[in-house]
Amino acid sequence: MVVLIVLVTIITFIIVDLLLRRIMKRMEEKKIRLEREAALDTGLRLEFTDEADSLKRVEVSDPKARILAVDDEAIVLDSFRKILVIAGYSVDTVETGQEAVGLVRKNDYDFVFTDFKMPEMDGVEVTKAVKHLRPDVDVVLITGYASIESAVETMKFGAMDYVEKPFTADELTALVNKLLIRRQARLEAESQPEIRLITPSVTESDSRREFNVPAGVFVSPCHSWVSLAMNGMVRVGIDDFTHKTLGRIDSVELPGKGRMVTKGSPLFSIQQGDLSLSVPSPVSGKVTDVNAQLLDNPELIKLKPYDLGWICRIEPTKLTDDLKEMRVGEDAVAWYREEIERFTQMKKGIAQEDAGAGAAPTGEDAASDVLSQATWDAFSQTFINH
Repeated sequence: MVVLIVLVTIITFIIVDLLLRRIMKRMEEKKIRLEREAALDTGLRLEFTDEADSLKRVEVSDPKARILAVDDEAIVLDSFRKILVIAGYSVDTVETGQEAVGLVRKNDYDFVFTDFKMPEMDGVEVTKAVKHLRPDVDVVLITGYASIESAVETMKFGAMDYVEKPFTADELTALVNKLLIRRQARLEAESQPEIRLITPSVTESDSRREFNVPAGVFVSPCHSWVSLAMNGMVRVGIDDFTHKTLGRIDSVELPGKGRMVTKGSPLFSIQQGDLSLSVPSPVSGKVTDVNAQLLDNPELIKLKPYDLGWICRIEPTKLTDDLKEMRVGEDAVAWYREEIERFTQMKKGIAQEDAGAGAAPTGEDAASDVLSQATWDAFSQTFINH
């Protein structure tokens, strides 16, 4: 009986706690909504004609992003303000492209939403002007169904996406939240990557913008790593730069035990969908063991590339000579910075070639976990199999 009473008491406590948490969450959400509605009401009564004749501004505390919307239809702008302010965004709206460009010169915005068809200065001109003045601002086109094809064509001038009107509150909120995630991922990708020399006092990072270089591990020019054991054997794997650049790894093809390999000859390969990358051996010698766990769990390479993600063990035959071309410690960190810059320039070159040839966008962006075929092939030829 005592046990039953204790169990009932615990269950009751858990249920009450959950109910209280839910009630508190709803109360907090209601409070935030009321504050945003108050900000919306206040903002619409303020005058900002010193900045732009038709400007209406609503600012919320700790906004998700700052948005400027331009459309010659007041009813569309009313919808933008009401929907996006309640969703947690600070919003400026104007009715002409010229006013929008003037505000972009003066203020910091994350997004500019521009109507595609407007008198005097249309969405194409606004897009070009914004991207010229502030390349960091993301432009989104507002378009009707009949103009979608033209709006998509305008994206080659730098527009990020388009929203079709009429739209519902849920549709607009979901789109802007998605675009915000894309923007944050792009900004993170464009930030300067950090190279971490892993020592006992520095932990590894799983961020794709932070590359780990263990202090006692040798890194080959082909971006495989070599770890020495006391008995003279070496373990081999792919470095942090490679697996974080390529993204998802679906499978690994291991070398056969007892196989003799020479430095620079194919040792193992990794696959991502239909794409495959052959990695050359960093040393000459005999394969004595392989990490069979990778056959069923290739994700171990991403979890712990220098520990659980080892590919094979090799009994080296020319280790002293093979190590001469490798880097370790601070030398590896400096080299990584050069390699990252090379990769950045390589991607820009591919993008420029695609744009010059009129090719369709590859679909590759900062938030994706895959590379395009062109980037994958170029990475293999430039950094792995050169």
